Amino acid sequence: MAELENPSVMSKLIAFLSSLLERVAESNDLTRRVTTQSQRVSVFHGLSRPTITIQSYLERIFKYANCSPSCFVVAYVYLDRFTHRQPSLPINSFNVHRLLITSVMVAAKFLDDLYYNNAYYAKVGGISTKEMNFLELDFLFGLGFELNVTPNTFHAYFTYLQKEMTLLQPLSLVVVPSSRSVITFINDDEASHQKQQLAV
Repeated sequence: MAELENPSVMSKLIAFLSSLLERVAESNDLTRRVTTQSQRVSVFHGLSRPTITIQSYLERIFKYANCSPSCFVVAYVYLDRFTHRQPSLPINSFNVHRLLITSVMVAAKFLDDLYYNNAYYAKVGGISTKEMNFLELDFLFGLGFELNVTPNTFHAYFTYLQKEMTLLQPLSLVVVPSSRSVITFINDDEASHQKQQLAV
């Protein structure tokens, strides 16, 4: 999409995605502390919260990964699919950075003709190459290897992101009776403009 080539659109997209993921992570952190609901620990979980903010981390990935801007929209689609397929692994402050670097790397490998290897992405993400390899493998299995994003799905997600960026309204997180946070996302299966609530 030509619009994504505009630097101001990309900076807004990164800021919005950062804000969205930060709110989701904080909500899920709070839910975990308030309830006794167990959340599975995975290879994405760090021992401590990274000191770099989500926005700074995304900006770093954008600066050094040199992937097409479309990769960030596709990475968002992948994160949505992953959280839907892996409800026991909600995005939180201990795993969001690793999920981000992995989703962007997988999107770049799937979309772009030229992309960096895992060792390079590991340096960008501040992790070891061995860890990057494990994260990629776990992410792919977590997605069920469903990497294809149809033009309709891409357009639906991008349109949703554009609308939210334009409105500059924070998304509301709702705690449902099961104490799991939900957020409004586009329905990936139908790729329509209708919204549904997916567990994060």
